[in-house]
Amino acid sequence: MALFYRKPRVETSAPLYSIGLQKSLLIVGLGNIGKKYDGTRHNIGFTALDALAKTLEFPEWVEKKDHQCLYTSSTIADSHIYLVKPTTLMNRSGQSVGAVMNYYKMTPDRVVVVHDELDIPFGQIRLRVGGSAAGNNGIKSLIEHIGEEFGRVRIGIRNEIAEKADGKDFVLGKFSKAEQELLPALTRETNAILSELIHGQPLTPDTRSFIV
Repeated sequence: MALFYRKPRVETSAPLYSIGLQKSLLIVGLGNIGKKYDGTRHNIGFTALDALAKTLEFPEWVEKKDHQCLYTSSTIADSHIYLVKPTTLMNRSGQSVGAVMNYYKMTPDRVVVVHDELDIPFGQIRLRVGGSAAGNNGIKSLIEHIGEEFGRVRIGIRNEIAEKADGKDFVLGKFSKAEQELLPALTRETNAILSELIHGQPLTPDTRSFIV
């Protein structure tokens, strides 16, 4: 039984998904493994999951070489929650997530991916299910391996420099000093969103701003 059920596509503010009877959820953070990538814009998915794991007191991360990921899990509010950070590098994230899903016999509608989004301004977090990769090679790899019908928590990274910079250099660059000061607010808001999903709230298309 799926965690979420797709409703007909209509112009409404109602949730696209409603909770089903199967209480399990796979939350994936996208990023690149290695110290040189720590603190970069492309690694905001890793940063968000690290903060979530700490806040909710998950066990220590364990490397699963057969699934090419760092992994931790816990039971929260009668739901089994799996947290995964692929170790394949961003562009091959789908290999890892596909392996984890096959092992736990999970379907895309029980997967939520947290990742950076160059098309969204820094200071916004947008939620959606399905859709294109929008130039994010990690999402492209996921779509190739598991299809597109997974939930997404898209964290905006675009700023005034983005249009002038090479896209690859920009996403692999570190946040500005001003942005770094706001990162705690970003992780708190992301934590709140993911905690809502863990506790049974439906994934609803939404835009949230953590900069007031």
